[in-house]
Amino acid sequence: MPHAAPTSEMTRCIDDCLECARTCLETARHCLEMGGEHAAAAHITALLDCAEICQTSANFMSRGSDLSGTVCGACAEACIRCAEACERFPDDDVMRRCAEICRRCAESCRQMAGAAA
Repeated sequence: MPHAAPTSEMTRCIDDCLECARTCLETARHCLEMGGEHAAAAHITALLDCAEICQTSANFMSRGSDLSGTVCGACAEACIRCAEACERFPDDDVMRRCAEICRRCAESCRQMAGAAA
């Protein structure tokens, strides 16, 4: 049975997830280059968790999986945690940008999770 075409909200969420995944990977590299607190294991883990679940969420939505809402809920949580971790570095433009993108993705994923419920 073919699945329905993605809605504009889903397309936006997929785009937000892909942008967030890419940004978190770029930010992880930045943090490793910076060293010190930027490179703390918990912070790098938050960035990589966020990148991976964002990519997974985009994949689930793209293929019309019935589990998209569940995965989007987990993605929203990971994005919030990552944003909070990045916001601990308010003087770093890369970190500020990552936090903003994570929060936008979290909101998109919350809406998708709610729509699927």
